[in-house]
Amino acid sequence: MADFKETVSTLLESVDIQVNGTRPFDIQVHNKLFYSRVLSGKSLGLGESYMDGWWDCEALDQFCYQMLWGRIDKQIKIKNPAFLLHVLRAYFLNAQSKKRAYIVGKEHYDTGNDLFALMLDQRMIYSCGYWDGANNLDQAQVNKLDLVCRKLHLKAGMKVLEIGSGWGGFAKYAAENYGVSVHGVTVSKEQMEYAQESCKGLDTSFELKDYRDLYGTYDAIVSIGMFEHVGYKNYRDYMQVARRCLDDNGLFLLHTIGRNTPSRSTDPWTNKYIFPNGMIPSPAQISKSAQGLFVIEDWHNFGQDYDPTLMAWNENFQKNYDGLKDKYDERFKRMWEYYLLMCAGTFRSRRNQLWQLVLSKKGLKGGYSYQNAHRLNP
Repeated sequence: MADFKETVSTLLESVDIQVNGTRPFDIQVHNKLFYSRVLSGKSLGLGESYMDGWWDCEALDQFCYQMLWGRIDKQIKIKNPAFLLHVLRAYFLNAQSKKRAYIVGKEHYDTGNDLFALMLDQRMIYSCGYWDGANNLDQAQVNKLDLVCRKLHLKAGMKVLEIGSGWGGFAKYAAENYGVSVHGVTVSKEQMEYAQESCKGLDTSFELKDYRDLYGTYDAIVSIGMFEHVGYKNYRDYMQVARRCLDDNGLFLLHTIGRNTPSRSTDPWTNKYIFPNGMIPSPAQISKSAQGLFVIEDWHNFGQDYDPTLMAWNENFQKNYDGLKDKYDERFKRMWEYYLLMCAGTFRSRRNQLWQLVLSKKGLKGGYSYQNAHRLNP
């Protein structure tokens, strides 16, 4: 047991984190079994032991930043058979197949509209805000929605397809402010019903459908925060669907979290508790999937903006938790705050990115620009 403690303490000290230290990002260990659990379970053991109250940290976001900025993961050799099996399963099986497409909808997005309504902004946007000129979450999300509309060169009367429509926030904004018709698809029943109610009276429609079943032709396509559920075995299929549904002169905007290097599996804790079958793409994986199908007109990275977005979500969650605790217990609370704050640390350390790509089928004559396009005053 002493060896386990010494090993974990030494690893943490290598990234300037102390066990039972006094700084906000130091950890306070309450259960001596924590050390062996972390060494055997790695990220899964670390997350589950936090959920079980075996350790605490005043600033989980900074704790994660310290670990990733210091590359602690590069020092750990993974020998756990369960983790290796997880990696092999991701390699040989298609975890994001059509039959499995609705799992993340049921297990994550259908968790409860009450939870997301109290955590998110007033438009229920569950993706990175754009904080340029914004001093609050609502403004940051409006900035992002308008940025997307301008990048797509939306004009009144256009038909827009949204792959992964969430709770209808983009569709409502685009229909109201740009006069377009939006058809959205989602794998979440709760999201679809909320979007239908929220967008009543607008030129919008929503359905429960996997992206592989999409047909028809649209003037523009947008996908915000959905590509993370596609999986590397399906990236090419996804791009082929987008191409067949896009008008020859249209634009396709892909908004996705990204990682710096390719991966064929996801973090075990995140996969088990938050986003089952999720996977974050790399630049090489995206480029390869689009090759021969699209011209990449623009690639915009504002990953630094996900840090304040996640911190705002956690602030809302903590502030409103009393209204949720009859439905969500203490272990769920610890799981959710761990998810939000550790994610903030991944973006702060620049290990995760947030990209918006604009793609066209043949390349726009004269080149592409959105910077000087008209910006609405929200």
